[in-house]
Amino acid sequence: MADLTLIRPDWPAPAAVRSCVTTRHGGVSRPPWDSFNLGAHVGDAPAAVAANRHRLRRIAGLPAEPAWLDQTHGAEVVEAGDWAEPPAADASVSHRTGVVCAVMTADCLPVLFCAVNGAEVAVAHAGWRGLAGGVLEATLAAMATPNGEIMAWLGPAIGPRAFEVGDEVRQRFVAADGDAAGAFVAHRPGRWLADIYALARRRLRKAGVTHLFGGDRCTYTERDLFFSYRRDGTTGRMASLIWIEAR
Repeated sequence: MADLTLIRPDWPAPAAVRSCVTTRHGGVSRPPWDSFNLGAHVGDAPAAVAANRHRLRRIAGLPAEPAWLDQTHGAEVVEAGDWAEPPAADASVSHRTGVVCAVMTADCLPVLFCAVNGAEVAVAHAGWRGLAGGVLEATLAAMATPNGEIMAWLGPAIGPRAFEVGDEVRQRFVAADGDAAGAFVAHRPGRWLADIYALARRRLRKAGVTHLFGGDRCTYTERDLFFSYRRDGTTGRMASLIWIEAR
Protein backbone atom coordinates (compact mmCIF):
# COMPACT_ATOMS: atom_id res chain seq x y z
CA MET A 1 0.00 0.00 0.00
CA ALA A 2 1.23 3.48 -0.81
CA ASP A 3 2.24 5.71 2.09
CA LEU A 4 -0.54 8.27 2.44
CA THR A 5 1.01 10.05 5.43
CA LEU A 6 4.09 11.66 3.88
CA ILE A 7 5.05 12.89 0.43
CA ARG A 8 8.76 12.73 -0.31
CA PRO A 9 9.78 15.35 -2.89
CA ASP A 10 10.94 13.95 -6.22
CA TRP A 11 14.03 16.08 -6.84
CA PRO A 12 17.78 15.42 -7.06
CA ALA A 13 18.64 16.93 -3.69
CA PRO A 14 21.97 15.93 -2.12
CA ALA A 15 21.85 12.83 0.08
CA ALA A 16 22.27 14.82 3.29
CA VAL A 17 19.23 16.99 2.51
CA ARG A 18 16.01 15.44 3.78
CA SER A 19 12.52 16.75 3.15
CA CYS A 20 8.87 15.77 3.27
CA VAL A 21 5.33 17.11 3.16
CA THR A 22 2.56 15.76 5.35
CA THR A 23 -0.94 14.90 4.17
CA ARG A 24 -4.19 14.77 6.11
CA HIS A 25 -3.63 11.07 6.94
CA GLY A 26 -1.98 9.51 9.95
CA GLY A 27 -3.10 11.62 12.92
CA VAL A 28 -5.65 11.69 15.70
CA SER A 29 -7.62 14.91 15.09
CA ARG A 30 -11.37 14.65 14.71
CA PRO A 31 -13.40 16.22 11.89
CA PRO A 32 -13.19 18.79 10.45
CA TRP A 33 -9.44 18.65 11.22
CA ASP A 34 -9.20 14.96 10.42
CA SER A 35 -6.76 13.64 10.93
CA PHE A 36 -3.13 14.75 10.76
CA ASN A 37 -3.61 18.44 11.53
CA LEU A 38 -0.40 20.16 12.64
CA GLY A 39 -1.78 23.67 13.06
CA ALA A 40 -2.27 24.92 16.62
CA HIS A 41 -4.17 28.02 15.43
CA VAL A 42 -7.16 26.50 13.61
CA GLY A 43 -9.46 25.52 16.49
CA ASP A 44 -8.38 21.90 16.88
CA ALA A 45 -7.95 20.37 20.35
CA PRO A 46 -4.46 21.26 21.65
CA ALA A 47 -3.91 17.68 22.83
CA ALA A 48 -4.62 16.37 19.33
CA VAL A 49 -2.21 18.84 17.74
CA ALA A 50 0.48 17.92 20.28
CA ALA A 51 -0.05 14.21 19.58
CA ASN A 52 0.16 14.81 15.83
CA ARG A 53 3.36 16.80 16.16
CA HIS A 54 4.85 14.01 18.26
CA ARG A 55 3.87 11.50 15.57
CA LEU A 56 5.40 13.72 12.92
CA ARG A 57 8.83 13.58 14.54
CA ARG A 58 8.65 9.80 14.69
CA ILE A 59 7.29 8.95 11.24
CA ALA A 60 9.38 11.54 9.38
CA GLY A 61 12.54 10.73 11.31
CA LEU A 62 13.06 14.35 12.29
CA PRO A 63 16.24 15.13 14.22
CA ALA A 64 14.51 17.87 16.25
CA GLU A 65 11.21 19.66 16.73
CA PRO A 66 10.45 21.72 13.62
CA ALA A 67 11.19 25.44 13.83
CA TRP A 68 7.55 26.47 13.49
CA LEU A 69 6.72 30.01 12.36
CA ASP A 70 3.93 32.45 13.13
CA GLN A 71 3.02 32.91 9.47
CA THR A 72 1.67 36.31 8.42
CA HIS A 73 1.44 36.09 4.58
CA GLY A 74 4.41 38.42 4.39
CA ALA A 75 8.01 38.19 3.20
CA GLU A 76 9.98 38.04 6.47
CA VAL A 77 12.73 35.39 6.54
CA VAL A 78 14.48 34.12 9.68
CA GLU A 79 17.33 31.79 10.51
CA ALA A 80 15.65 28.63 11.80
CA GLY A 81 16.36 27.89 15.44
CA ASP A 82 15.12 26.50 18.73
CA TRP A 83 13.02 29.40 19.94
CA ALA A 84 10.52 29.59 22.81
CA GLU A 85 7.88 31.34 20.69
CA PRO A 86 7.53 31.10 16.90
CA PRO A 87 8.70 34.32 15.23
CA ALA A 88 6.45 36.22 12.84
CA ALA A 89 7.86 35.14 9.48
CA ASP A 90 6.94 33.21 6.35
CA ALA A 91 10.26 31.58 5.52
CA SER A 92 13.28 30.17 7.29
CA VAL A 93 16.82 29.24 6.31
CA SER A 94 19.38 26.92 7.88
CA HIS A 95 22.95 25.87 7.13
CA ARG A 96 23.27 23.74 10.28
CA THR A 97 22.67 20.01 10.55
CA GLY A 98 19.71 18.82 12.59
CA VAL A 99 17.66 22.03 12.30
CA VAL A 100 14.25 21.51 10.69
CA CYS A 101 12.81 24.37 8.63
CA ALA A 102 9.02 24.19 8.40
CA VAL A 103 5.94 25.97 7.09
CA MET A 104 2.27 25.04 7.28
CA THR A 105 -0.22 25.32 4.41
CA ALA A 106 -3.73 24.43 3.30
CA ASP A 107 -3.83 25.86 -0.29
CA CYS A 108 -0.91 28.32 -0.13
CA LEU A 109 2.26 27.24 -1.91
CA PRO A 110 5.14 25.77 0.10
CA VAL A 111 8.53 26.02 -1.61
CA LEU A 112 11.54 24.00 -0.50
CA PHE A 113 15.04 25.22 -1.34
CA CYS A 114 18.45 23.63 -1.08
CA ALA A 115 21.95 24.37 -2.30
CA VAL A 116 23.09 21.88 -4.92
CA ASN A 117 26.09 21.11 -2.67
CA GLY A 118 23.83 20.51 0.35
CA ALA A 119 25.35 23.35 2.38
CA GLU A 120 22.05 25.05 3.25
CA VAL A 121 18.29 24.64 3.03
CA ALA A 122 15.22 26.84 3.29
CA VAL A 123 11.44 26.77 3.06
CA ALA A 124 8.92 29.49 2.21
CA HIS A 125 5.17 29.89 2.65
CA ALA A 126 3.94 31.58 -0.52
CA GLY A 127 0.29 32.46 -0.63
CA TRP A 128 -0.57 35.01 -3.29
CA ARG A 129 0.15 37.92 -0.91
CA GLY A 130 3.55 36.59 0.09
CA LEU A 131 4.35 35.67 -3.49
CA ALA A 132 3.46 39.16 -4.73
CA GLY A 133 5.33 40.64 -1.77
CA GLY A 134 8.56 38.89 -2.68
CA VAL A 135 8.84 36.08 -0.14
CA LEU A 136 10.63 33.81 -2.63
CA GLU A 137 13.14 36.49 -3.57
CA ALA A 138 13.66 37.34 0.11
CA THR A 139 14.34 33.67 0.90
CA LEU A 140 16.92 33.46 -1.88
CA ALA A 141 18.54 36.67 -0.62
CA ALA A 142 18.86 35.15 2.86
CA MET A 143 20.79 32.17 1.47
CA ALA A 144 24.55 32.35 1.00
CA THR A 145 24.50 30.15 -2.12
CA PRO A 146 24.32 31.88 -5.52
CA ASN A 147 20.81 31.59 -6.98
CA GLY A 148 22.05 29.60 -9.96
CA GLU A 149 23.27 26.89 -7.58
CA ILE A 150 19.97 26.56 -5.69
CA MET A 151 17.23 24.08 -6.50
CA ALA A 152 13.59 24.58 -5.58
CA TRP A 153 10.67 22.19 -5.21
CA LEU A 154 7.10 23.49 -5.36
CA GLY A 155 4.89 21.59 -2.93
CA PRO A 156 1.14 20.91 -2.89
CA ALA A 157 -0.98 24.05 -3.40
CA ILE A 158 -4.31 25.01 -4.89
CA GLY A 159 -4.29 24.18 -8.59
CA PRO A 160 -4.84 26.46 -11.59
CA ARG A 161 -8.37 25.20 -12.22
CA ALA A 162 -9.51 25.92 -8.67
CA PHE A 163 -7.77 29.14 -7.59
CA GLU A 164 -10.24 31.92 -8.35
CA VAL A 165 -9.10 35.48 -7.63
CA GLY A 166 -10.36 39.00 -8.25
CA ASP A 167 -9.09 41.77 -10.52
CA GLU A 168 -7.04 43.25 -7.68
CA VAL A 169 -4.91 40.11 -7.35
CA ARG A 170 -4.21 39.91 -11.08
CA GLN A 171 -3.39 43.62 -11.22
CA ARG A 172 -0.93 43.26 -8.35
CA PHE A 173 1.13 40.71 -10.29
CA VAL A 174 0.74 42.26 -13.74
CA ALA A 175 1.76 45.71 -12.48
CA ALA A 176 5.09 44.24 -11.39
CA ASP A 177 5.53 41.98 -14.42
CA GLY A 178 3.34 42.38 -17.50
CA ASP A 179 4.08 38.85 -18.70
CA ALA A 180 2.55 37.46 -15.49
CA ALA A 181 -0.80 37.97 -17.24
CA GLY A 182 -0.22 34.58 -18.83
CA ALA A 183 -0.79 32.93 -15.45
CA PHE A 184 -4.40 34.18 -15.32
CA VAL A 185 -7.42 32.89 -17.26
CA ALA A 186 -10.68 34.85 -17.40
CA HIS A 187 -13.34 32.93 -15.49
CA ARG A 188 -16.33 35.24 -15.00
CA PRO A 189 -16.79 39.01 -14.81
CA GLY A 190 -14.09 40.42 -12.54
CA ARG A 191 -12.79 36.99 -11.63
CA TRP A 192 -9.80 34.98 -12.84
CA LEU A 193 -8.32 31.54 -12.41
CA ALA A 194 -4.73 31.97 -11.23
CA ASP A 195 -1.87 29.53 -11.66
CA ILE A 196 0.17 30.03 -8.50
CA TYR A 197 2.72 27.49 -9.71
CA ALA A 198 3.33 29.45 -12.92
CA LEU A 199 3.63 32.70 -10.97
CA ALA A 200 6.17 31.15 -8.61
CA ARG A 201 8.21 29.55 -11.40
CA ARG A 202 8.31 32.87 -13.23
CA ARG A 203 9.64 34.70 -10.19
CA LEU A 204 12.20 32.00 -9.42
CA ARG A 205 13.47 31.93 -12.99
CA LYS A 206 13.76 35.73 -13.06
CA ALA A 207 15.84 35.44 -9.89
CA GLY A 208 18.19 33.01 -11.62
CA VAL A 209 16.91 29.71 -10.21
CA THR A 210 16.82 27.16 -13.04
CA HIS A 211 16.65 23.90 -11.09
CA LEU A 212 12.87 23.76 -10.56
CA PHE A 213 10.80 20.74 -9.59
CA GLY A 214 7.29 19.84 -8.35
CA GLY A 215 4.20 21.97 -8.83
CA ASP A 216 1.77 19.33 -10.04
CA ARG A 217 -0.73 18.83 -7.20
CA CYS A 218 -4.02 20.48 -6.22
CA THR A 219 -4.97 20.73 -2.57
CA TYR A 220 -8.51 21.84 -3.49
CA THR A 221 -9.46 18.91 -5.74
CA GLU A 222 -7.43 16.17 -4.04
CA ARG A 223 -9.88 16.11 -1.15
CA ASP A 224 -8.84 12.72 0.25
CA LEU A 225 -5.20 13.69 0.56
CA PHE A 226 -4.95 17.38 1.43
CA PHE A 227 -6.47 20.04 3.65
CA SER A 228 -7.92 23.01 1.74
CA TYR A 229 -9.00 26.25 3.36
CA ARG A 230 -10.70 27.42 0.17
CA ARG A 231 -12.73 24.23 -0.04
CA ASP A 232 -13.61 23.62 3.61
CA GLY A 233 -13.07 26.80 5.63
CA THR A 234 -12.43 25.19 9.01
CA THR A 235 -9.75 22.61 8.36
CA GLY A 236 -6.28 21.42 9.31
CA ARG A 237 -2.81 22.30 8.06
CA MET A 238 -0.11 20.27 6.33
CA ALA A 239 3.58 20.83 7.01
CA SER A 240 6.44 21.10 4.53
CA LEU A 241 9.80 20.37 6.15
CA ILE A 242 13.45 20.35 5.11
CA TRP A 243 16.68 19.76 7.04
CA ILE A 244 20.29 18.72 6.69
CA GLU A 245 21.02 15.32 8.17
CA ALA A 246 24.16 14.91 10.26
CA ARG A 247 26.75 12.95 8.29
